Amino acid sequence: MSAPAGVPAQRRTTWSGQAERLRAVATTEPGRLQIIGAVLALLVVAFGAVTTLEISSRASSADDVVSRSQPLSADAADIYRFLADADTTAASGFLAGAQEPEAVGRQYRKDIEEAARLLVKASGSTEADSASSREIATLNKLLPVYTGLIERARANNRQGLPLGGAYLRYANQKMTGEMLPAAERLYAAETGRLETDSADARQWPLLSLGAGVLVLGALVWMQRRTYRRTNRVLNHGLLAATAAASVVVLWLAVGHTVARAELRSAMAHGQASLEVLNDARINSLKARANENLTLVARGAVLTPDGSADQYEADYTTGMKALRDRLEKAGRLADDESGKAPVLAATEAVTAWQARHREARATDDRGDYDGALEQIIGSEGSTGQSFQRVDAALEEALAHEQGEFGSAAKGARGALRGLPTGAAALAVLGAAAVIVGVNRRLSEYR
Repeated sequence: MSAPAGVPAQRRTTWSGQAERLRAVATTEPGRLQIIGAVLALLVVAFGAVTTLEISSRASSADDVVSRSQPLSADAADIYRFLADADTTAASGFLAGAQEPEAVGRQYRKDIEEAARLLVKASGSTEADSASSREIATLNKLLPVYTGLIERARANNRQGLPLGGAYLRYANQKMTGEMLPAAERLYAAETGRLETDSADARQWPLLSLGAGVLVLGALVWMQRRTYRRTNRVLNHGLLAATAAASVVVLWLAVGHTVARAELRSAMAHGQASLEVLNDARINSLKARANENLTLVARGAVLTPDGSADQYEADYTTGMKALRDRLEKAGRLADDESGKAPVLAATEAVTAWQARHREARATDDRGDYDGALEQIIGSEGSTGQSFQRVDAALEEALAHEQGEFGSAAKGARGALRGLPTGAAALAVLGAAAVIVGVNRRLSEYR
């Protein structure tokens, strides 16, 4: 029973002996140099490790902004646009009569196929239990329901049956009441993830900067100590370690500052403009769909108070929102290439509204065919104005997408190589500390 009790005592004796030897070593200058050198080398290595880990996280977030978050946000906006354009195109085809123009049918099929393709792509890039995944599932469920209603509307329209208009209105309600809100929530979720990734990438690497200041302070103190004891101004090893640490700190500060500025620019100019322009394009599509449905319904759908045509009221609301978005987009555009298409869209909206008023006056006089020509005709129609608005907004979106991509890639490039470089310089710095301390120790031999 006495042996086990002796083991802790033996360990205490061993530890006590080691502590005593360490204290004895610390009482001599060579021993103190060995301890200080080991601590300095560990500090330099720790600084490199902290910088590598922290900047790797920032670089990963910056890379996500470029390669995942923003493309997904753009895809979500395109899903909304393709769905809205499909609804608008379906109404235009219905108005054209029993024989839908081939170009209209081709555009409708393209919109549906692109929306379905982007939904599959987005599904593969989102977590199964995320809000985005739930919205994608909702859209995948509703999309065949919507296309089925459109096909019924077309079939009845080809036979000249008024039931076709009812199916088209029901399909529009399905789109505007369920599908587009789900697409809007998907866009909001993906844009929120983009903002989170950008914020993560912009966070200051405070641990790395603090560790760098600590290491530089320790190295300066060690060189001052050496100078006071030996009157030697330079210790090449310690000087090399200080240079390596200084390079890492400077690279860290400048690289992250540049990345932070580029990401701020990308979000404040590129992404903000993209959001406003996407809203503008969506409102123009909604307004065009409601304009077409005003003729399809022929006054069958009224506002809740029964005082006006519901689709005409929705058209007016959509055009007001479109003008508001274009005005804001003009203020956000920071160069002539960005302002020009916004100005072109604004002018086309003015022409669209003027032509729409003429078409409504024609319809109110009882000339349905004349109003139809003014809405979907090949010359001087509101459809032409809408196409000009859509083309100008597409140009503006492409410009702002390029601006965002350039700034975001600049941010990613500013951080590229820093984690690896910090690790390599830290190892070299630690080695230089050991060489410098050993040079001092050699003087005692």
